[in-house]
Amino acid sequence: MNRLRNRLIVVFVAATLAPLGVTLWVTASLLERSLSYSPARELDQLSKSLETVGREFYQRARRELKRQAAAGEISPVRYAGADRQSWPAAVEEFWASPETERFVLAGDGGDRLELLERHGAETWVYAMPLGEIRMERLADQYRRARELVEAGQARDLRRGFLYTYVLLAAGIWGAALAVLAFLAHRVSRPIQQLTAGLDQLASGNLAARLDDPRWVAQWGRRDDEIGRAIQAFNHTAAQLQRNRDRLVYLTQLASWQALARKMAHEVKNSLTPIRLTMEEMLARGEGDRAFLEQAAQIVVDEVESLERRVRAFSEFAAEPPVEPGPVDVNALVEERVAFLRTAHPEVTYSLRLDESRPRAYADQDLVKGILTNLFENAAEAAGAGGRILAATSVPGGDASPDKLAIEVHDSGPGIHGRARESLFQPTISFKKRGMGLGLSIARKSALLSGGDIVLVESELGGAGFRVLLPVVSNGVETNPDRR
Repeated sequence: MNRLRNRLIVVFVAATLAPLGVTLWVTASLLERSLSYSPARELDQLSKSLETVGREFYQRARRELKRQAAAGEISPVRYAGADRQSWPAAVEEFWASPETERFVLAGDGGDRLELLERHGAETWVYAMPLGEIRMERLADQYRRARELVEAGQARDLRRGFLYTYVLLAAGIWGAALAVLAFLAHRVSRPIQQLTAGLDQLASGNLAARLDDPRWVAQWGRRDDEIGRAIQAFNHTAAQLQRNRDRLVYLTQLASWQALARKMAHEVKNSLTPIRLTMEEMLARGEGDRAFLEQAAQIVVDEVESLERRVRAFSEFAAEPPVEPGPVDVNALVEERVAFLRTAHPEVTYSLRLDESRPRAYADQDLVKGILTNLFENAAEAAGAGGRILAATSVPGGDASPDKLAIEVHDSGPGIHGRARESLFQPTISFKKRGMGLGLSIARKSALLSGGDIVLVESELGGAGFRVLLPVVSNGVETNPDRR
């Protein structure tokens, strides 16, 4: 569950709902006050009053006309049945109905009230003027007033304004909530991934990284604090992994060193009397001298071979004091190449040295041993007519962001397959007369100097090694591994 994102959303809702509610209430109150002065209400009241007055006047006029007709105060207009073809339409309509009497409005705009009554085969019509009041015109004005009132009620501006405002405010708030949810997801998701990576790192998975291509495609390269935290996590995890690998390697070396010391002690105890005995036999000259010389020479050769092995193991097991200091790597590479050219004239050497003449902070004797081993291996692998390239580079390149690099490339057959995995293991050798300790000793020397040796792709098609060493910049050591 993404708790940070949910908390951000809850904070937004809590921080905006109360002000939104107050804003809606104030706005609705202002709209109610501003629209309460609409003339529709007065027109409604006026039209109802007019209806009441008009109806009362009409009822009184009817009663008065009927009274006058009954009292004989007015004379009727009589329409006989024989003259039916000349009857007005109102009289004809009344005669056709079952009613015995009917009141109708007549005249100009209904300014006269008529009473129609049946009398045998005749229709009597009594009429009474209404003066200036025209009932039909009054009814028409009342109808138009009611239409205006109904139209105003149908349009109800207060309700329309209120609903519109509420919908608009809700829409804006919902859009802001959606944007916040998206931004909260973008902020919290990397943090969640970073937390998961830290959990993996804490559980011992030092290979955990936050540079998955799917991650980059979804979130992109970030340059903010979160991006820098992710970069710091990846750098820390890589540093821890390198330190663990080096610690494991040094632990393995310590085990081999103990074995080497024990073996050297045991072999020395046997070699010394054997050699002394054989030399004594040769000195006395007893028996077949030729045979004795041949046997003695064989034994002496074997003893010397065993002594070489013992010396190699002793060197491997030794712990010489490390005395680091500034080392001009360009001068050291040139000196080693010049020294080895005479030993391997059949090999072509080429140099590509950094013009800034970088300096390493390391033990010069250890670095010489490393270069001697790498150049000897390269010359033997390249063979007659082969080539060797020696190169130096400053920090910030492909080698390492905080170390300088010395690279040795050869044109030999290279190192393939599973040999890469056990290349620096003691007693693992791929040379005809190799002891399998040279590269182990070289890497041990590099580690003691605060650097390392790694296998790289050769520019000449064979094997390539990169020696990483702490760099000296303006007289100050730059080496986080030695701190």
